[in-house]
Amino acid sequence: MNSSAGGASDKPRLAVVGGTGNLGLGLALRWAQAGYAVSLGSRDAQRAVAAAAAECAAQPGVSLAGGGNAAVAAAADLVIVAVPFAAQSATLEDIRTAVQGKIVVDTTVPLVPPKVMRVQLPPEGSAARRAQNLLGPQVRVVSAFQNIAAAHLRDLSHALEGDVLVTGDDAEAREAVVRLAQAIGLTAWQAGALDNAVVAEALTSVLIFMNKRYGFDGAGIRICGAHQAG
Repeated sequence: MNSSAGGASDKPRLAVVGGTGNLGLGLALRWAQAGYAVSLGSRDAQRAVAAAAAECAAQPGVSLAGGGNAAVAAAADLVIVAVPFAAQSATLEDIRTAVQGKIVVDTTVPLVPPKVMRVQLPPEGSAARRAQNLLGPQVRVVSAFQNIAAAHLRDLSHALEGDVLVTGDDAEAREAVVRLAQAIGLTAWQAGALDNAVVAEALTSVLIFMNKRYGFDGAGIRICGAHQAG
């Protein structure tokens, strides 16, 4: 299969690079539960294999594979990158050859510890734009999933809520990622060009601040007025 994300009866094979972290593993579990073939990727292939085996044992009915980042990306139809900002550039360099011609979903938020409650954007304007620059024009980079609580994703008994903003320069690729979000019970919206990813990335620091200030349990966003659409 090529970079197409498939239709309702043609699910793409997914690789979650950085899949042993909280966000990556949570997304992988949700998609596996929804019937997708999902592989976890890590810089340490054995760590990914072990994490996949552990989750399969803990979650009846969930099937995950594991391997090195480049290997799982090469075998997938669509690749999700879920790594900390500090690891983004090195990870993208590692998988660049493997993802040519594919859709890559970048979930990176430019958080710079210890000041994670303060918006700090990279020189490129956003982590998503940095990803596109590093991967090149033959990769359709889509930005999404920055504003969903990783802890909620990991808990498969927790009903997901909140909306996902999906940005990218290719409308077909954006819609493919909208379908991925919908498959795990989230509401998702195409939100324009990749440069608009700066909004979702910056919102993460705002939500972290609000979680601390008000004691929220994984604050997210909701698009108001959507019921009037159409």
